[in-house]
Amino acid sequence: MTARPARVPSTDRRQQIIRAAMELFAKKGFQGTTTREIATRTQMNEAILFRHFPHKDDLYWAVIEAKCRRPRGPRELRQTLKKAATPRDALVAIAEDILRRNAEDPTRHRLFLFSALENHQLTHRFFRSYIAQYYDILAEYIREQIRQGKFRRVEPRLAARCFFAMVSHHYQVQELFGGKRYQKFDMRGACETMADIWLEGVRAGKSRHPGRHSKNQSRCI
Repeated sequence: MTARPARVPSTDRRQQIIRAAMELFAKKGFQGTTTREIATRTQMNEAILFRHFPHKDDLYWAVIEAKCRRPRGPRELRQTLKKAATPRDALVAIAEDILRRNAEDPTRHRLFLFSALENHQLTHRFFRSYIAQYYDILAEYIREQIRQGKFRRVEPRLAARCFFAMVSHHYQVQELFGGKRYQKFDMRGACETMADIWLEGVRAGKSRHPGRHSKNQSRCI
């Protein structure tokens, strides 16, 4: 008598589905990936997949959550800013953390880019739930530096966004666009350079038009 295959626990099956969907969404995007492909990748039929995720959107959000789930992330960012001896030390540490995490998990950045380019409805939920809080935390730090007279008057949230954008774009050029094939950069050195460039733009006394932003202040999400 042939033995029945061992029953896979529901939680393990769910994680199996998420892992398979993660790879396909990062490679082909939401629109380019079908639930049938995901089911095939996990060697199950679609009926079982839909028991765990009734809609494709439910599975997509589970994948995004799995990629972003970092319970101590915001708290770690605050601690980094609080403990750093100088703004430069803080910014270098933040940049290194971002680049290191992206290097350890390349599919995450691809997944987020697909989400934005496809303008999926969950993109806005993802931004509000996981990205905006990091901008807010750095913006809070920038405001304090402005109050202390160390930074010139700039729009804090926009300045925070600019710093994160520098780091993100560096990663994209090197890893996604193939820049590292032509020129490699030491991670620490790259982070120090980006921090220095950003700081040169916000240090007090650097602007000939202090406060100009207040006349035409950018609105940030």
